[in-house]
Amino acid sequence: MKLKVWLDDWQMQCCGDPFSIGSEVSWTLVDPKDEWLTDVLGAELADTVDAAEDRHLGAPKGATPTVATVTAISAVHCRFAPRPGSPTGTLYPVPDTGILTTITSADGWTPNRENREFIGYLVEVEVSGE
Repeated sequence: MKLKVWLDDWQMQCCGDPFSIGSEVSWTLVDPKDEWLTDVLGAELADTVDAAEDRHLGAPKGATPTVATVTAISAVHCRFAPRPGSPTGTLYPVPDTGILTTITSADGWTPNRENREFIGYLVEVEVSGE
């Protein structure tokens, strides 16, 4: 079974292991944050995201990791700006500014690109044993 998985930059930087195309990964998968991904990726692409890899926020205790092989990786960058009426200094993803760049490996430290910040990876995997 193929899955498209969102991986936040900060979770990868905190305690993720570098991976590349062909790597076997063991990730705890949860439902993706639909509204946030829609802002970042646009509604059409966000609807194709099956899961998010989670090490801190929403995974139930004792959740069984999903073992899969990485088949594609995209680095995701977007712009951030304040929203009207938002607290001073609070920045949000600017809709329709997300760009994906195909890469072959990920370590959590992909550089920013032009005037867009690196925010995570969109990773396609093939689940083992499916």
